[in-house]
Amino acid sequence: MAIAYSSERRIDADAFVDLLERSTLAERRPVDDPDCIAQMLLHANLLCTAWDGERLVGVARSVTDYAYCCYLSDLAVDAAYQRAGIGRALIDVTRGSLGPRCKLILLAAPAAEGYYPHIGFAPHRSAWILPARGRSVRREEPPAAAT
Repeated sequence: MAIAYSSERRIDADAFVDLLERSTLAERRPVDDPDCIAQMLLHANLLCTAWDGERLVGVARSVTDYAYCCYLSDLAVDAAYQRAGIGRALIDVTRGSLGPRCKLILLAAPAAEGYYPHIGFAPHRSAWILPARGRSVRREEPPAAAT
């Protein structure tokens, strides 16, 4: 199997959702919210992909400043292609797009916690998560200026 990797090739929301469903990530991603998926792709500023011919088989979706830190938000590999080094290669392509001092940061899915130490990641005991506000919470408008 000859897998081709790219940090230039964009994908659309349908292809992204299809891959998430063929990996283990669909259960933890908003695949039923097309607007959210579209925004996830639009605002990710580093997208690395893996292709078997024209079939998308892997994605590493990141948000980064390219110099200091890169948050690897999604690392998804089609279940039929897992354990072939595609995830590691996507991480390598991601790192190759970053500056030499840039750290790669991720939150592991529970099923993948054992994978990351195996490929060189170190655990970090002070990661914190602030849950989403949810759809029922509305942003307050700033007070109107006094006239």
